[in-house]
Amino acid sequence: MKITQDTVASFHYELKEGESTLETSREGDPVLYLHGYQNLLPAMEKQLEGQEAGAKISMTLTPAEAYGERQDGATQRIPIKHLVDHAKLKNKLRPGMTASVNTEHGPQDAVVLKVGRFNIDIDANHPYAGKTLTFDIEVLEVRKATAEEVSHGHAHGVGGHQHD
Repeated sequence: MKITQDTVASFHYELKEGESTLETSREGDPVLYLHGYQNLLPAMEKQLEGQEAGAKISMTLTPAEAYGERQDGATQRIPIKHLVDHAKLKNKLRPGMTASVNTEHGPQDAVVLKVGRFNIDIDANHPYAGKTLTFDIEVLEVRKATAEEVSHGHAHGVGGHQHD
């Protein structure tokens, strides 16, 4: 089966900038995603279209195709309560770490610059903004999405979205 609209693909990936590995899924569960629902970067989804289980592809994305160019002056002071999992993070926040911020467009990653008692200063650029990134992907499985996955707009199960 090929990756097309309303299919769920599972894959492992390695994300690199040049020769440096930034992330890998190989030490855990594969990523599961519902194709055609903007659950990946658009350039990634486009290159995965039509691939089958067993495919190994490497794609290099420019900053514009990945997380955008860095924007100077994109610092903000936000209440700690606006962080995803803020209760767990409150005493663990440190400058330089990445935190996920609840925004009107959903959770977005930002780099912590300064930590106060009730607020933090963040760099609102995505941590990978301005970087040319290479994704090495191995497609493990492709299956038809369930009606529930299609109605929710994302994959369910290990490596996908879990409902409580």
